[in-house]
Amino acid sequence: MTPDDLRKYLEYYRDLGMKELYRRGHGPGARSRGEETRFAHNISEAPSEASVLPPTPGTQPLAPEGESLLEVLQDIGDCHRCRLCEGRNKIVFGAGNEHSPLVFVGEGPGADEDAQGIPFVGRAGQLLTQMIENTAKKEGIDLRREDVYICNVVKCRPPGNRTPEPDEMEICGQFLFRQLMAIKPKAICALGGTAARALTGRKEGVTKLRGKWLRWRDIPVMVTYHPSYLLRPYNQNAKREAWEDLKRILHFVYD
Repeated sequence: MTPDDLRKYLEYYRDLGMKELYRRGHGPGARSRGEETRFAHNISEAPSEASVLPPTPGTQPLAPEGESLLEVLQDIGDCHRCRLCEGRNKIVFGAGNEHSPLVFVGEGPGADEDAQGIPFVGRAGQLLTQMIENTAKKEGIDLRREDVYICNVVKCRPPGNRTPEPDEMEICGQFLFRQLMAIKPKAICALGGTAARALTGRKEGVTKLRGKWLRWRDIPVMVTYHPSYLLRPYNQNAKREAWEDLKRILHFVYD
């Protein structure tokens, strides 16, 4: 890993609010398989390229080159890294085409997703499917839900569908990072404020961020409303705006 690569990794995790990174134990000092050891690097201030220290022996990149989604999933395992594991039924990793040029990122699983282990299968998920397929059809783009990749910032259902806490986003954020690095999409659609903050580090609300091209590393990001927000009957204007956002990202990716 070059110093510039490490700087970018640290900047990403700093934007998520992380203070320290963790890596799996290696060598004689590792006590048990899968146990995590502290990677002693404070990232409250992302270092400049000149200040990055060389990696210590045994340190591995946060997203190894050529890593597959299956390898990321295997690394998650039966995850107990944060409190969200306590009430979950299934880990909801992601679904769709792992070679898709377009990835949708939501907040976290709901009750239906927790039961099935698949993202966006409840009412909000059904609306997302309609949004993708109907918009694509109207725009003359041959695209179905299974052609894109869909995942969430956190992989376990927060109790009562609450917003994930910062530390939960920190821990799951490393796996979202690795998912996106494995897929390397042409563009990302952030669904809702939690996904927008995780991907861009921006603190503004969706109404201020939507419709603009932002970036995750070098990948364009379009922020739009979460489908669960669009299910509310008084959000007719938001539905029209989400449709416009989706048109823009579909044409950008598939034209």
